[in-house]
Amino acid sequence: MRMKFWAGGLALTLFALCTPAAATLGEDADSVRTDRARLQAGLEIRDAAKFAVHRLLLPSGTTVSEYVSPAGMVFAVSWQGPEIPDLQQVLGRYFAAYVEAVKNRNAPSADPSGLMVQTGGHMRAYFGRAYVAGMLPRGVLAEEIE
Repeated sequence: MRMKFWAGGLALTLFALCTPAAATLGEDADSVRTDRARLQAGLEIRDAAKFAVHRLLLPSGTTVSEYVSPAGMVFAVSWQGPEIPDLQQVLGRYFAAYVEAVKNRNAPSADPSGLMVQTGGHMRAYFGRAYVAGMLPRGVLAEEIE
């Protein structure tokens, strides 16, 4: 069962390389504006006490939410919709660690960078989230990344 899950993750990763991009984990909030313009995506910003959520609606119908810390850094991303966003773009410098973990069938949590990626779904209904544990703002729990 575990092998099937990681093989599916690798297939999803390869599929994702062909779809449009969103902002980048570990980059500043300016990456949200750049991607919005390039993707012709709608943008909704919701401020909360501990972070802001920048939600992009891609033309495909997929929603990408970027969690921005008070310091202006994207510390987490999540997605939901009929297509998986370009994980290479979304994960940025963390993408290689994700691919390596999937390829070796290791849990991404084994990555020393603290990268956590959870994905799932089925055709036309995908979801996922990614964050770096060390980048979570003080008082923010992983469960708050939806």
